[in-house]
Amino acid sequence: MNLEIPKFHETFNPILEILSDGKTIHTREMQKLVIEKFYSNIPKELLEEKTKSGEILINNRIAWGKSYLKKGGYIHYPERGNVQITEKGKKQQSKLTLKEVEEDSNLLNFYKEENLKNKTQNSSIEKIKNASPQDLIDEGFSEIELEIKNELLERLKKIDPYYFEKVILLLLKKMGYGDFIETSKSQDGGIDGIINEDKLGLDKIYIQAKRFTENKVREKDIRNFIGAMSGDTNKGVFVTTSIFDKGAIEKTKNAHHKIILIDGNKLVDLMHEYNVGVQIKSLYEVKQLDEDFFVEQ
Repeated sequence: MNLEIPKFHETFNPILEILSDGKTIHTREMQKLVIEKFYSNIPKELLEEKTKSGEILINNRIAWGKSYLKKGGYIHYPERGNVQITEKGKKQQSKLTLKEVEEDSNLLNFYKEENLKNKTQNSSIEKIKNASPQDLIDEGFSEIELEIKNELLERLKKIDPYYFEKVILLLLKKMGYGDFIETSKSQDGGIDGIINEDKLGLDKIYIQAKRFTENKVREKDIRNFIGAMSGDTNKGVFVTTSIFDKGAIEKTKNAHHKIILIDGNKLVDLMHEYNVGVQIKSLYEVKQLDEDFFVEQ
């Protein structure tokens, strides 16, 4: 009989079992069913235990389990706030371990920062063994940040293309640029928006936003963007949720116009930095001894 709060990876199989009928259910309902079926014998005081940020601990563990299962392709989110098992999840008969999920090839498709590209599981384990408490805190924050960026990029790929254009304009506004003008949906001539480089509107920047799920931005897309730019400006920003192929990058470098390329990874970096599409969930304070306080005058 289990009388302890499960580790997040210990919730993998309970989550899959609850979702095994293939129905789409809300995350909160899924959490409730997992607790009722697998952890109802845990003392009430433990079930009500909270994290430092005020979240119910067992719900937090189940949420992380759900997140890892999604990364591995065992479940997916068909609608906002809802979860459903995939065919891969249905085929999982044996007990699923953390190592199996982490080594799943699907993880390679997720957003990764440059400083995490060469990270291996073995080095991570060794790092944890030798880490200071501050190192563990920093590592935890990095993992949470990576997770939210993954979710943010995936959400951007699903939203309406016209709303995506508005998101880009709002981001640039948040970054300190001036007022923006949304161009006509049907007759924009390849330009999705025009934003003032400064708040006085002395210079203008043309914006092109492409919400792609799989396709790369190619050389012809950059060529069309340049062709659509009028004599008002030679500056542009081309934003996409995917990546730019070599032809697009070379065309940008050789163009007489100054064009900034922002791919999906860079986009979510900026949105995370400027709090667009994300919100602060909790704040933590780490205190240290104030040596100056104890210096006798």
